[in-house]
Amino acid sequence: MDIDRIKDYLWNNRQRFLDELTQFLRFPSISAQQAHDKDTLACAKWIKDRLAALGLKARLADDSSQPVVLAVAEGRSGRQVAIYGHYDVQPVDPLDQWHTMPFEPVIKDGMIFARGVSDDKGQLYAHVMAVEAILRTGGRLPSTVVFLLEGQEESGGDHLARFLQSDKDIRPEAVMVSDSSMYDQQTPALTYGLRGIVAMELIVKALAKDVHSGTYGGAVANPAIVLSWLLSRCLGPDGRIQIPGIYDDVLPLADWERENIRKLAFDDQGLITQLGAKGLFGEPRYSMLERMWARPTFEINGLISGYTGQGAKTIIPAEACAKISMRLVPDQRPERVQALVRDYLERVCPNTVDLQIHHLHASGPILFDIQHPMMRKAADALRIGFGRQPVFIRCGGSIPVVEQFVQKWQCPVLLMGFGQDSDGAHSPNEHFSIQSLFNGALASAALLLSL
Repeated sequence: MDIDRIKDYLWNNRQRFLDELTQFLRFPSISAQQAHDKDTLACAKWIKDRLAALGLKARLADDSSQPVVLAVAEGRSGRQVAIYGHYDVQPVDPLDQWHTMPFEPVIKDGMIFARGVSDDKGQLYAHVMAVEAILRTGGRLPSTVVFLLEGQEESGGDHLARFLQSDKDIRPEAVMVSDSSMYDQQTPALTYGLRGIVAMELIVKALAKDVHSGTYGGAVANPAIVLSWLLSRCLGPDGRIQIPGIYDDVLPLADWERENIRKLAFDDQGLITQLGAKGLFGEPRYSMLERMWARPTFEINGLISGYTGQGAKTIIPAEACAKISMRLVPDQRPERVQALVRDYLERVCPNTVDLQIHHLHASGPILFDIQHPMMRKAADALRIGFGRQPVFIRCGGSIPVVEQFVQKWQCPVLLMGFGQDSDGAHSPNEHFSIQSLFNGALASAALLLSL
């Protein structure tokens, strides 16, 4: 089929597609908040009905308020390709920092502003547009396309994992995922590597209750100070993790990757400006992209202890808590990293306090072969869609479901993001480029036709 016909169809139906995406975005499908369960379910039904209207066999795969949406478009062959996305979104807090209402989409300066438009409803909808364009221009999909859309990606639920364990019919040769970013506003990218993650909670307890800091100060351990001391022992001032054994399994970058990073010519100063940072931080022997893509990290995500209200309250808190996470790189394994952290902290922790370590969630790092035929087809499709040769990148973030796909189906996952790091996903004023929406749809159509 002539890709120009697909392009014309997308353009001729431009306003309708934008109107439909606006409807999709109006659902406050916040999976982390039980008060929005009805909204999340209504959103699932809307996208299920939208796919059914195209002739796909669409259904809700479970009866929960955040169901997996399954839709199948039969192709000419028995071969399958899956398209994954999620229709749930992040909470909107802090609401007072939004310039527009999060669930009343606004189009301005070539962007759509709304919660979830970049992460992930807009990127997901580009694939819906692509399938419609192929079917409505007289074509038939070469391979069977399976939409697999979840409603718990932002809240860490297990509905999709349980569905994957029970399903016996889906056997794709590739999975298309658009829940990530381009390299920059003009340059499409195919992500071939993801960091893994280990998330933990540390609790230091020393007393039965908060006590007066004048009466007991100097006589009992202060859990907030002990916890701060423990955390300071985990990371050096140069950004290098101090936990013994952490770097033993780190896979060095290949020569071609170092050369690729050099050619990408990452703008460090641009990142400082974008983030409003005073400066950048990390291991000095490594470039910024190497630090973000190929080096493990140790981060404190939150600290809770003592009195934090207005004015002073001179106490020694009974306990202190920290949420920490570590990003992992090939060939680190979550279970080994968890054990190394636990052993180290228990060894250095003073015996005047009790230390509790709770494992919250984890997933392993991923690395794909860019020479795989499916990866090359995806790169060609991005070139067609965006009119520019794509680059191969890694991503510093983690997408746990990708590891699940690899473990179940042993196939490449084509991480072809249409968004930007600056889109404000998880932040106020989230937005997504309309041009990227339509370029992404064209790239998706080109890939589906090539398969």
